[in-house]
Amino acid sequence: MIATGLHLLNRLGRRTVMAVDAVGYAAGLLGEAMLFTLTGRRRGQPVRLTAVVEQMRQVGVDAIPIVLLLSLTVGLMLAIQFIATLSEFGAQSQVVLAVAKSVTREFGVLITGILVAGRSGSAFAARIGSMSVSQEVDALGVMGIDPVRYLVAPALIAMLVMLPVLTILADASAILGAALYSAPMLDMSVQTYLTQTLAQLTPRDVYEGLAKSVVFALLITVIGVATGFSVTGGAEGVGRATTRAVVLSITALIVADMVFSFFLNR
Repeated sequence: MIATGLHLLNRLGRRTVMAVDAVGYAAGLLGEAMLFTLTGRRRGQPVRLTAVVEQMRQVGVDAIPIVLLLSLTVGLMLAIQFIATLSEFGAQSQVVLAVAKSVTREFGVLITGILVAGRSGSAFAARIGSMSVSQEVDALGVMGIDPVRYLVAPALIAMLVMLPVLTILADASAILGAALYSAPMLDMSVQTYLTQTLAQLTPRDVYEGLAKSVVFALLITVIGVATGFSVTGGAEGVGRATTRAVVLSITALIVADMVFSFFLNR
């Protein structure tokens, strides 16, 4: 019994040390990427604009159709649920406010973050992981090209720019979806519904979602690239790393969203 307890304690200690080491490594990558972004030109290693634009296309532009489609569906779902629930209390008129605030504060940014984590977070891990196992990352260093400047900084800049943009598009699409269902049920036009939505929203509602999107962008990028750089074991290791990056990213987003909600709605 004592030996088993010691073994479990030893495993727990090892896992804790590994987790702390992984967090420290990811934080170091983030700090180095931000340093290259801010001071790379003065150090003779500027972040390439073409790489940033290409990452913005992959991260943001290519994701617009699926973000709009799923956000529209989420807006419809919220409208259905809120009307069904609030009608029991005779408060159908509050559907406009309930949908607007829940979309801008929570669902718009969360759906966007999860989609981008599945698309781009996994892509970061797979791309860098493949380069790591084929020793291309080492080759970059030999050629005098810093891997963080070449691989991480463009992805970070693109994510910080495009995730807030996608969040705004998701908010608009979800509210439109809610309007398409709710307006006939509330005996008003879609235009009237949207006008009431704009009248009841406050800048804080939008800023709260945008603030979350910036944090989500950092988490998705850092987890994706850190997982990619730590890949071992060939093609099988790349597959494991890709799955791990998606799971860790989505978990981190949900936990971060919970923390935001706790402190911003007290």
